[in-house]
Amino acid sequence: MAFLPEAQAQGWAWAAVSAGDTHTAAIGADGTLWAWGNNQHGQLGDGTTISRHSPVQIGSAPIWAVVSAGNNFTAAVRTDGTLWTWGRNNHGQLGDGTTTDRHRPMMIGTVTNWTSVSASEDFTVAVRADGTLWAWGNNNWGRLGDGTTDTRISPVRIGTHTNWASVSAGQWHTVAVRTDGTLWAWGNNRWGRLADGTTIDRHSPVLIGIGTVWASVSAGEAHTAAIAADRMLWTWGYNRSGRLGDGTATSRTAPHMIYRGGVSHIWASISAGSNFTIGTLFNGTLWAWGNNQHGRLGDGTTNNHNIPTRIGAAMEWASVSAGSEFAAAIGMDGTLWAWGRNQHGQLGDGTTINRHSPVQIVP
Repeated sequence: MAFLPEAQAQGWAWAAVSAGDTHTAAIGADGTLWAWGNNQHGQLGDGTTISRHSPVQIGSAPIWAVVSAGNNFTAAVRTDGTLWTWGRNNHGQLGDGTTTDRHRPMMIGTVTNWTSVSASEDFTVAVRADGTLWAWGNNNWGRLGDGTTDTRISPVRIGTHTNWASVSAGQWHTVAVRTDGTLWAWGNNRWGRLADGTTIDRHSPVLIGIGTVWASVSAGEAHTAAIAADRMLWTWGYNRSGRLGDGTATSRTAPHMIYRGGVSHIWASISAGSNFTIGTLFNGTLWAWGNNQHGRLGDGTTNNHNIPTRIGAAMEWASVSAGSEFAAAIGMDGTLWAWGRNQHGQLGDGTTINRHSPVQIVP
């Protein structure tokens, strides 16, 4: 993949990107918010329901810090700590106390201490600066973690702990890490995606992997990937198409360490998609594995891979986001790239052509 200096020549750089189901949201290095792809429910936030094949700026103020694209809706946190959501709201996943779709960002509550948010299929989870954990939306299988299966249309606090560090919402389950390095999971547990050694659904957070200190975790459709404090990679859950990356098709009900070529590597970030996984190493290399339909792995083919395969050898990568059937990543130089399925323009390259290799995205 050749480096295209276009964005740098314009002085443009990206800070964050989130690949959703069929749309993408990103934040520029200047704090501006951008979105593109399917806009059927107003999930882009531009006030319309018109799909966009290229990035469109949402509002004009450079005030955005965190963004998460879910299935037909989006959630974001501003630099002032306020939480905003927009798009589809049929299960109350926007958290505004209604089930009405919103075509523009709407502030949720009056709290100004939100630090992170994760939007998924039809529910949302978020962490506040005081270490409390909150969730809302569809609660089938107990994926909100409040001990019930009742849908919530406004944020509800999960448990009483005040040491939650990060949280990731999968399609039907949720995983989170506390500041003490413990890992917790809840929701649908088919194929062992919760990693508690069973396939029993959990309606409240349950401790995972006793004896391991965890740094980060990402929940996919039916599998989970996590990085331990020693930067080793672990995966578990459903393993069809080799999404766990262990060289087999065997599903796992407990965390399983992943090696590339028999040698462990120091992982910097990980993102679990619908049925594939993508991660970066500390040396800046990008790796992907699992289902490769539509070229979602980005290796120039549509061949599945059951072990990590290097992507974009000419680039050094800073972060990556795996969506439903596509992915997006930011290079160390601040450039943004996307690949995979593009039927709604979710890649942002101005077309609806699927891409089997990373293509640069410029506003």
